[in-house]
Amino acid sequence: MLGKDIRMERIVDRNSGRTVIVPMDHGVTLGPIPGLADMRPTVSKIVNGGANAILMHKGMVGAGHRKAGRDVGLIVHLSASTVLSPYPNAKRLVCSVEEAIKLGADAVSIHVNLADEAEGDMLEQFGFVSEQCVNWGLPLVAMVYTRGKKVKSEYAVESVKHAARVGAELGADIVKVNYTGSTESFREVVNGCTVPVVIAGGEKVETDDELFTMVDGALKAGAAGASIGRNAFQHADPQRVVETIAKMVHESATVAQAKQFLADGVQS
Repeated sequence: MLGKDIRMERIVDRNSGRTVIVPMDHGVTLGPIPGLADMRPTVSKIVNGGANAILMHKGMVGAGHRKAGRDVGLIVHLSASTVLSPYPNAKRLVCSVEEAIKLGADAVSIHVNLADEAEGDMLEQFGFVSEQCVNWGLPLVAMVYTRGKKVKSEYAVESVKHAARVGAELGADIVKVNYTGSTESFREVVNGCTVPVVIAGGEKVETDDELFTMVDGALKAGAAGASIGRNAFQHADPQRVVETIAKMVHESATVAQAKQFLADGVQS
């Protein structure tokens, strides 16, 4: 579909075939956490750093819209829950594909937690959204995790590769999953998924080295990029860290080169 291909090029670099996505949808889940209280300056830093796309809820599109500077792909997130809920892993649709298109979205995203008691509802939502994306020629990013009583570790390779495969099976164009901790194990995830896989940034890491090692390991395993949220917009220098991640994703910079590039930016 030509329309979907054109829109995919707005969120994925056409030369490298990879992407750097910065999700900024945390305000619904966690409230106005540091880095997201004032969206517009944060978005500017992320965009100036070279992100291919930003991801946010519908109400923040206007708050983050800039009328000058570099363009960036827009992914509107369709599902939500809050930590205040007695069932925080049960995601519900809060936006439609058509509404996202009206807001100027280049793609939409959904969140599914397998193994949760509400898994069936979330899979039904996934199927519905996937159908709508086909009808409109809109790319779909699926964040798929395993979070429930039957899951010993949501980072275990068996859990993650199952999550990735579910995303591909139900029609996602890009699947976002947890990193499994090593290149060897994550290669199983990539090999078992028929669409591009990007890693989630997860909780705030202690060091930049930890972040860069994770990105490097995933890329070596065949990942199509990274979707880094808190470790980007809550970084001491959001623009520079996104620039650094972009160099790894699009230019295959090593961990050592990434650390030096970031350090050079801090010193200048």
